[in-house]
Amino acid sequence: MNHSGIRVASPTEQVNARTTELDAVSTLELVRLLHDEDRVVPDAVAAALPELARLVDDAAARVADGGRVHYFGAGTSGRLGVLDAAELLPTFGLPEGVVIAHHAGGTTALLRAVEDAEDNDDGSDTADVTAADVVIGLTASGRTPYVGAALTAAREAGASSALVTSNPNAPLAELADYVLVADTGPEALTGSTRLKAGTAQKLLLNSFSTALMVRLGHTYRNLMVDMRATNAKLRGRMVRLLVQATGADDADCRAALDVCGDLKTALVYLLAGQPPAGSVTPQDCRAALAESGGRVRQALTALNVRPAPPADLHP
Repeated sequence: MNHSGIRVASPTEQVNARTTELDAVSTLELVRLLHDEDRVVPDAVAAALPELARLVDDAAARVADGGRVHYFGAGTSGRLGVLDAAELLPTFGLPEGVVIAHHAGGTTALLRAVEDAEDNDDGSDTADVTAADVVIGLTASGRTPYVGAALTAAREAGASSALVTSNPNAPLAELADYVLVADTGPEALTGSTRLKAGTAQKLLLNSFSTALMVRLGHTYRNLMVDMRATNAKLRGRMVRLLVQATGADDADCRAALDVCGDLKTALVYLLAGQPPAGSVTPQDCRAALAESGGRVRQALTALNVRPAPPADLHP
């Protein structure tokens, strides 16, 4: 497809009247101008939260039924999708292949810009999208052909679809079931959507994936209870988390981890009152978690346990 001469109609491509002297001001004033522009991002993201909540609920239901989430993006947008997907594995113990990031140009484009990759609209990266899945297109301008091909494939497959953009008049909006617009306006550096638009995408992805993990039972209260102890820091954090969640001392938490073999089972075991204080076994806890789909509160209810709030919570 010949995309020469295309004009992108998006606020992100307009000249920002507040920053026209970027190259003439002092360095302190320069970074202040950049910072002032960044301050508009949270309010722009807030406008998209109702649509984001609907997307989270849809995605949670689909993933719980065996579906997957696919991110599609090019350039900065694609790299942010890759970053978000990668971080879910150690943070929430999410298995590989549940949230999948597709980046225009493949792995080469992660480290070195492949600027024409975003014009690839053959849909070759969408072969494994099914009706059970959610496809999320990431494009600040709202017109990237690579993302358009993904949204088209999602519709053809019967998958749910969403568009994350900073263009209120995004051309691809008609292809998406959910349209999340963070209208961040003209960039401080004209057209450089790695700035405000990229920050808005990062915030939306943070909230989407975190809320999705909460809805899927990977947290208890505001604690990460499925994280993988892949290094010494995380192993220490697991013990600290058990102390925070249960009020037990370090020794009891380490002992519970040893006897249970994983963080979530140890948490339920401690909250349920392990022997000799109680009669619940690690096997009981593991079975209750399996029955509840890994949700700690439901597992505790099944074990007839009502834990008190931890003593060390602070406002």
